[in-house]
Amino acid sequence: MSTETESAQLSLAELHGSVRIPAGAPRWRRVMAFVGPGYIIAVGYMDPGNWATDLAAGSSYGYKLLSVVLMASLMAMVLQALSAWLGISTGRDLAQLSRDSVSKPVAFVLWLGAESAIIGCDVAEVIGGAIALNLLFGLPLLIAAALTIFDAFVVLLLLKRGMRLLEAAVMGLIGLISVSLLTEIILARPALAPIAAGLLPHAELIANSGMLYIGVGIIGATVMPHNLYLHSALVQSREIGASVKARQRAIWWALLDSCVALTFAFFVNAAILVMAASVFNAHGQTQVQDLGGAFALLAPILGSHFAPFVFGVALLASGLNATVTGTLAGQVVMEGLLKLRMPVAARRMLTRGLAVLPVMVVIAVAGRAGVNHLLVLSQVVLSLQLPFAMVPLILFAGSSKLLGALRPPVWLLGVGWAVTVLILVFDAALLCSMI
Repeated sequence: MSTETESAQLSLAELHGSVRIPAGAPRWRRVMAFVGPGYIIAVGYMDPGNWATDLAAGSSYGYKLLSVVLMASLMAMVLQALSAWLGISTGRDLAQLSRDSVSKPVAFVLWLGAESAIIGCDVAEVIGGAIALNLLFGLPLLIAAALTIFDAFVVLLLLKRGMRLLEAAVMGLIGLISVSLLTEIILARPALAPIAAGLLPHAELIANSGMLYIGVGIIGATVMPHNLYLHSALVQSREIGASVKARQRAIWWALLDSCVALTFAFFVNAAILVMAASVFNAHGQTQVQDLGGAFALLAPILGSHFAPFVFGVALLASGLNATVTGTLAGQVVMEGLLKLRMPVAARRMLTRGLAVLPVMVVIAVAGRAGVNHLLVLSQVVLSLQLPFAMVPLILFAGSSKLLGALRPPVWLLGVGWAVTVLILVFDAALLCSMI
């Protein structure tokens, strides 16, 4: 088999096996070599789309939807664990396995769905970045939206420097977001009892159509379909041995990386909702579903001019960080489902351009209010795309023919199916309420 053919079958060929696992090094160093892919995945779980849905949830319903944030995070951990498991066990990503199992027309439809999810995610990043630039520097929204296209160049520059630098940059921005939100929470001083009560699920979530809409938006913003494709490819950036024992060890280390990173993402999302509930809902501001409106109200309610600045910085970091996910996921689904390669720069500019255009049109026609509706809608679209990635993932992960001795335990597959069914029920309830 030619080198070109081998390269064409690799996930993210330029990054495949690029991170060496130091042989003979202390155990902690070998574990640390696997830290990174989970955090790249996690940034997709704390992007501006999450900010919009969490702000809407907290301002409208207080702490009641905190249980949905927790549930969505646990769902994400299960599905991302199966994705990482599949990638390491088979040496192939979810997109490649899907393409090999269906006809070309079906693969094309799956690609359209995955690509629409990536564009939906990009729409959230463009809106978040544009609003942050507008709030921090006073740039008109239209110009700020156009400037977000340069985010792609930053990511492409980091990619040329290698996987570890990209991961370090992502983790640094996550740290900045976390410190910023912690500052907001300290200034807000929320009560602990309502937070604890909000972590418990309740029947009102299904009965209240408004709460259901935002709840499904939270799931769509948290559990992203293209992240399931991406994670199965990213874990292959590590130099993994061919033996069953080496792959088993790599699986557990990858799962540790993923679960810790997604726990971090849960606390970020919970912090946004808690801030909205304690600052806005508690002061009678129950309709703060606009990132700009939240920025404007922070100073008068908290009595601190520092609070809105910190909010804007964290939002800008969130938008820039999430660009990484869209860049890599787009490459994985195009190469895997269509077997089509194009320059990463051209692929990224195409996706970002398709996201910037509708945002600029909505800004020109409907202004900031229309942009906020587009942001929340994009997260609901993401949720509706989930089944098309979840079902193949669990079917492949449960295949003894594909994974052999590396097949996940029955309990994990069972939980994966339960998560899939629960999300399908949420999607069906949302469609019924919309109809």
